[in-house]
Amino acid sequence: MINVPVGTKDILPSERPAWDYLCNIIHETFKAYGFGEIRTPVFEATELFSRGVGDTTDVVEKQMYTFEDKGGRSLTLRPEGTAGVVRSYIENGMASLPQPVKIFYDMPIYRYEKKQKGRYREFTQCGVELFGSSSATADVEVIAMVNTIFARLGISDIQLVINSIGCSHCRPAYNAMLKDYFKSNEDKICETCKGRLDRNPLRILDCKNPDCHSLADNCPKITDHLCPECAEHFEQVKAGLDALGIKYVVDPFVVRGLDYYSKTVFEFISTGIGSQGAVCAGGRYDGLVEILGGPHTPAVGFAMGIERMLLHMESCGLLDKICAPKPKLYIAAMGQQAVLEAERIAYALRTKGVYVETDIMSRSFKAQFKYADKIGAEYTLALGDNEIATGKANLKRMADGQAEETDLSTIVDKF
Repeated sequence: MINVPVGTKDILPSERPAWDYLCNIIHETFKAYGFGEIRTPVFEATELFSRGVGDTTDVVEKQMYTFEDKGGRSLTLRPEGTAGVVRSYIENGMASLPQPVKIFYDMPIYRYEKKQKGRYREFTQCGVELFGSSSATADVEVIAMVNTIFARLGISDIQLVINSIGCSHCRPAYNAMLKDYFKSNEDKICETCKGRLDRNPLRILDCKNPDCHSLADNCPKITDHLCPECAEHFEQVKAGLDALGIKYVVDPFVVRGLDYYSKTVFEFISTGIGSQGAVCAGGRYDGLVEILGGPHTPAVGFAMGIERMLLHMESCGLLDKICAPKPKLYIAAMGQQAVLEAERIAYALRTKGVYVETDIMSRSFKAQFKYADKIGAEYTLALGDNEIATGKANLKRMADGQAEETDLSTIVDKF
């Protein structure tokens, strides 16, 4: 037997209604904030991610699915959504559009990493990218959008954690402080972080190794070393969140795992889905468009993991009432002409978008009605030789057993 690859899973028909419910609310919220959907290729040039995401990140160093195509080109299955959207923004001349440009996506993501609860090697992210605004109000808007999604879903026990990681003016000096601090404790950090010391010491704060994590507790805090512009921007973000009544915690160790971030970074954390508790994360990335060959363009965005969101909703009992659609009508038929009439009526109703089921298993009348009850049909219609001869049949409402004699020529108009 051939099994599903490690780190992937089937989404079964019984699970899909919960996915549709969640994704519909997410998409509706994105559109309410003025975001339009984009679709980018599932694979891109490897250089897009090595340049855009950062060659010192775990994503680029350890997790990318990279291969050479038949033309000798190095391609990579997308390990995150932002770089591809930025590439499209540049390539399709979106910088010439009225700003801001607001884009959202819903796409599978691929990362080779250890499988654990809520984390897969193929998973789905919904996210947004807002291009063209350097205002702290834009940061607040995208954070508020996530909060709106949670409010619509009835989720109230997820914590927002925010930080500022500075910019190209203040971060170099802070990186030098980090380098000095970790150099003096080099014997206590993991081998991966030793390699980050010279290239990007900020990445050490994102390390999951317990020793590195414990050592980072006493390192200099970025929030104490922001330049005046970054400090003011962060204060405006907090003021905007306060004005909307959105609660948050400032955590100077939230730095995100991707190199393109600057200034505001944030995570929404769930405590109910195990160690991988971030269900949504994002921030500002004012330099990424320029890094990838476009004009200087401030930008901010986030990504939300659908599998993790569903895990959290399940832990909150929010999926219990979500079920598969039930038929509006089940047509039970016995006899050749009755079966043909059942198919005719079903075809006409399905053309109108009405969910109808008929018997295609050659069941007895009794078994057909038992099946109709099992699948939760709202109405049943019984057709036999007598109903075909008279052109009339009983339409029965299953909830209370109420039946109404109905002309078969008008049955379609009743739904």
